[in-house]
Amino acid sequence: MSATTSLSVRCGGRAAPVGPSARTPDHFEVSPTERRRVIGATIVGTTIEWYDFFIYAFAANLVFGTLFFEPAGEGLKHVLALLTIGLSFLFRPFGAFLTGHFGDKIGRRPMLVITLLLMGVATTCVGLLPTHATIGIAAPIMLMFLRVLQGMAAGGEWGGAALMSVEHAGPGQRGRFGMYPQLGVPAGMLLASGALALMTTIAPGDAFLSWGWRVPFLASFLLIAVGMYIRSQGSESPVFEHMRETAQRETQPIAVLMKSHWKLVLTAALVFVGNNAVGYMVTGGFVQGLASRPPSDGGLGYNPTHVQLAVLVAAVVWMVFTFIAGILSDRIGRRPTYLIGYALLAAAVIPLFLFVDMGVIGVLIGCCLLSVGLGFTYGPQSAWYAETFPASVRFSGVSISYAIGAVLGGAFAPSIAQTLLQQTGTTWAIVGYLLVTIAVATTGALLLRDRPGIPLGAEFEESGEWETWKPAPRPATA
Repeated sequence: MSATTSLSVRCGGRAAPVGPSARTPDHFEVSPTERRRVIGATIVGTTIEWYDFFIYAFAANLVFGTLFFEPAGEGLKHVLALLTIGLSFLFRPFGAFLTGHFGDKIGRRPMLVITLLLMGVATTCVGLLPTHATIGIAAPIMLMFLRVLQGMAAGGEWGGAALMSVEHAGPGQRGRFGMYPQLGVPAGMLLASGALALMTTIAPGDAFLSWGWRVPFLASFLLIAVGMYIRSQGSESPVFEHMRETAQRETQPIAVLMKSHWKLVLTAALVFVGNNAVGYMVTGGFVQGLASRPPSDGGLGYNPTHVQLAVLVAAVVWMVFTFIAGILSDRIGRRPTYLIGYALLAAAVIPLFLFVDMGVIGVLIGCCLLSVGLGFTYGPQSAWYAETFPASVRFSGVSISYAIGAVLGGAFAPSIAQTLLQQTGTTWAIVGYLLVTIAVATTGALLLRDRPGIPLGAEFEESGEWETWKPAPRPATA
């Protein structure tokens, strides 16, 4: 990468040497209209992507064991169905490597379009799959292949959406702007829960098992068309545009990332472990499956529609606290916001299954309490990750960290929970497992550097100050 003649401008609360043509996100002139367009594109796109991802997880808990893994027997079929959820996580790093590499070389925007299209095609195809009863062993094999494609798309989606938002942010607003793509996850869960609630009402019982479960998957085709149009209207990240203009892109960003920043990758990944493991009790459909399946099938026998509506309300709570946390992190920092969130999450995990045992109202209370901590440990993530990695490897760094954290946290959380329940006969074993993941993530949050306001432009990376930069002290309050 080429260096530029340096001068000193005010950026992120302190003087930083940058090139004469440097434009960092805090000082890059982006119109309010363009910022709104980028926000809309990231929210809509991530919502649709995560709707696709969650609709699979919910269906895996409700019907895929019976439809695709029935020959495995009553005890094993649900575990196998849940393992297909985790299978996709194993391929998230591969998707993150690919999109990170090309996102740092050709831009954030093209990768967002590609990942959205890949996710939509895979989800629609799941809705068209024949079952095991129709074509035998080929059915679960095809199902797993499509889930792998979903995992690759999800692995690349988040990093691009996060950077598009954060790198368009105005001064002191990275937490707020980075919060918008985070809203896509609870919004996707809300859509998925709403779609399943609707279909279990229109096609209850055997009708849902026969054809009703397919409709939410096939609806993805229309949602993807909408998302593709909206995403095509957004502009490229100003940080990447400047790197392209000044030829400051890395030719091998993955190699540079792993050589120079691998400790940051692992630490950032640990920060995500607790949120992902606990979140996948709901987003992975474990609570819904446990509550909705009949007692003869290892569940509690609650009305499936009512359970999905309870989760829908919890998704709204998650959205609200994600919004609050993103804004709060601009005021108190990313790490303090996260630590508050993990304390709240631990407090909510302990009584979770006691609430679930109380009925649908208990499911509602338990999931809503979880959603408060999930919001606090998710809202600031885009900004924190973006501020962790230098411009030339930022897409690769945030995508791979996110993907590894998801593998360590949520990948097999539903199947681990199901196995613990079957082996011990008590949900307290699941609570213990979740508390361990929260402890791991809290440790990661304490170790990861918190540097809100650090200049994000490529020239600042070239200046040699990236590693040593520290935030300006907060003014003392009277």
